[in-house]
Amino acid sequence: MIRPLVPGDMIGIIGGGQLGRMLAMAAARLGFRTTILEPQPDCPAAQVANSQILAAYDDRAALTSLAARSAVVTYEFENVPVGAAKHLTDHVPVFPPPLALETAQDRLAEKSFLNRQGISTARFHPVDNDSDLKSALEIFGGSGVLKTRRLGYDGKGQRLLRNATAGDVDGAFEAMGGVPLILEELVAFDFEFSIIAARGLDGSMMAYDAARNEHSDGILRRSTVPAGLDPKMEETAREATFALMAALGYVGVIGVEFFALADGTVLANEFAPRVHNSGHWTEAACVVSQFEQHIRAVAGLPLGAPGRHSACVMENLIGDDVERIPDLMGEAGVVLNLYGKTETRPGRKMGHFTRLG
Repeated sequence: MIRPLVPGDMIGIIGGGQLGRMLAMAAARLGFRTTILEPQPDCPAAQVANSQILAAYDDRAALTSLAARSAVVTYEFENVPVGAAKHLTDHVPVFPPPLALETAQDRLAEKSFLNRQGISTARFHPVDNDSDLKSALEIFGGSGVLKTRRLGYDGKGQRLLRNATAGDVDGAFEAMGGVPLILEELVAFDFEFSIIAARGLDGSMMAYDAARNEHSDGILRRSTVPAGLDPKMEETAREATFALMAALGYVGVIGVEFFALADGTVLANEFAPRVHNSGHWTEAACVVSQFEQHIRAVAGLPLGAPGRHSACVMENLIGDDVERIPDLMGEAGVVLNLYGKTETRPGRKMGHFTRLG
């Protein structure tokens, strides 16, 4: 049995972005120290952590050093090399487990795993050449979302196809990089929502209220809580999330995205084995945020109550949205969180804010 961590213990975090930053801040509030493994100097997470190992995520010497410093290792993004996570498990507990990484990193493996747990998804078809794509389009009535199976995020590595003919997709496989693809059936859904949940070392599980999510150019724009979701649909999604975590032997916070259909059907879209952008509202509207919840889970501590004290809307500050900061700082009931990024670029998440009430 892994012992619960005590104040002063070190938690290793792979990845130095804003999620790592918020995890490090939550860890500090509970008395833990943090070390960040990240090749980028002065990254958002390192600005608030105790130390940084400046190295690539798959650098074996750096990973061994991280393990030697840490009582437990976690990560802030789902594209951590699986080999690196498995190497670490020879030396230190790693949560969430490598199986969660391995499953989430390949959309075909992910959706197949969800279906094996009895969790419904949109129909899908593997695509390894133009012929596969044409066959899949025939099955799906000429429409679908073509995605790379690996490494896509924030709308990258995706192509929407509507009423496409065979001629329309000639060369599509090469245009998408000649890498393994998946065609997902285009689903007529009412809206998207997510469940942020956690599982502790003892197998206990909890979930926050569902958040209704709105995207722009493939990037999450805002999350609204309460989601205005039928309670039966929310319960279905919550139970699916719990089943997924149990099947993965999961420890930590997970984000699972769903489609809500007009007939009351709930379809899982994808899951992220980490804290999730659509759960940022919890830092403002809950006593225990998703970030503290994750630290509690990986440290072997009791999970906190997931209840919220306020309705809220969380919005990302993307690119030039940072120009809104002075006005937001003058508005009552707004909790602002900036990520310490010095360079503003289109499509780059610079921070977020949550408007309570």
